[in-house]
Amino acid sequence: QVTGYLDDCSCDVETIDAFNNYKLFPRLNQLLESDYFRYYKVNLKKPCPFWDDNSHCGMRDCAVQPCPSDEVPDGIRSGSYKYSEEANNRGDECEEAERLGAVDGSLSTETREAVLQWTRHDDSSESFCEADDIYSPDAEYVDLLLNPERYTGYKGPDAWKIWNSIYEENCFKPQNVKRPLASGRGESLIYLTKWVSSVCVEKRAFYRLISGLHASINIHLSARYLLQDTWSEKRWGPNVTEFQQRFDEVLTRGEGPRRLKNLYFLYLIELRALSKVLPFFERPGFRLYTGNEGQDEEMKDLLLEILHLAKSFPLHFDENSFFAGNKKEAAKLKEEFRLHFKNISKIMDCVGCFKCRLWGKLQTQGLGTALKILFSENLIEKMPESGPSYGFQLTRQEIVALFNAFGR
Repeated sequence: QVTGYLDDCSCDVETIDAFNNYKLFPRLNQLLESDYFRYYKVNLKKPCPFWDDNSHCGMRDCAVQPCPSDEVPDGIRSGSYKYSEEANNRGDECEEAERLGAVDGSLSTETREAVLQWTRHDDSSESFCEADDIYSPDAEYVDLLLNPERYTGYKGPDAWKIWNSIYEENCFKPQNVKRPLASGRGESLIYLTKWVSSVCVEKRAFYRLISGLHASINIHLSARYLLQDTWSEKRWGPNVTEFQQRFDEVLTRGEGPRRLKNLYFLYLIELRALSKVLPFFERPGFRLYTGNEGQDEEMKDLLLEILHLAKSFPLHFDENSFFAGNKKEAAKLKEEFRLHFKNISKIMDCVGCFKCRLWGKLQTQGLGTALKILFSENLIEKMPESGPSYGFQLTRQEIVALFNAFGR
């Protein structure tokens, strides 16, 4: 049912499917399995800035105990955590917490040596995200391949509160539209759909990006659902019923296919950002530094191949339609856009399940980085081939988030 042209774009679903499935995704997948892209530094212990959050999922599985482990040194694990007597007595709890929502923080010796050498670049003030302080003692490297995005059991009122906050507080929408994605709110959905089609392209795009991100996360939870949970094995796989509840046209009163189209819209925005950022990565001085010279060169070649491929896509989204009107109005709208998005990245610190929080933070930072690229086109064009890139810079964190979010 999801077919044909996308709103606000000259592109259609079939062109994207063919381009992604046969050309881009196999190469991107290979890139994301490399050392540079699989390790992401994140602070999962930041307090929720918007409400008193004592709802850490209510499930033990979603907790991450700082389990003592020979694999994780002080330099990578929280420096302030001491191997106390209490910690050493936590064996059983640690074992429990290793289940669904727990984040596996173990890293090999070689990886630890490499990550200690990664350098942090100065962040640009044009950031669309509330960046984690990666020097905080609570920030730690996580292996994304060991912690896949999948169903963790995190659902119900706490999860709804997060999405409601994102839509209600951060989308340019009328106050009388509540809970745009709750089931059984038919009138609200029809009203929202009418509203979305009547506002300017920027506000509509912002809503569609958030909806696309929501759709992406829901698809991954449905595709990697816990189908069997016994003492002998845990089995994840596609849960068709769960998928239909969120996306079936009849069950969602016509809203489901639109959500999926918003996912395609999100894809186009991030693809466009990749095509625009090519000059930054093409500079001879840029390296995907991990300490393994041969692999670093190989991965840079693969990265450039992916970016050239992104550039060759025939039906790109035209971001020149963004903020193209009155200069003063456009500047005001752009700043509002940036602050709304920054707020969404802060809400991710309120997610009760740590694995969901990890992927939420990574994907919002990835989308924020894509927006930063699209709004920095002039700076990217003016970059010198060698030396500092002056006005435009991407940190390693932003690079890892950008490509992993696009991979999702």
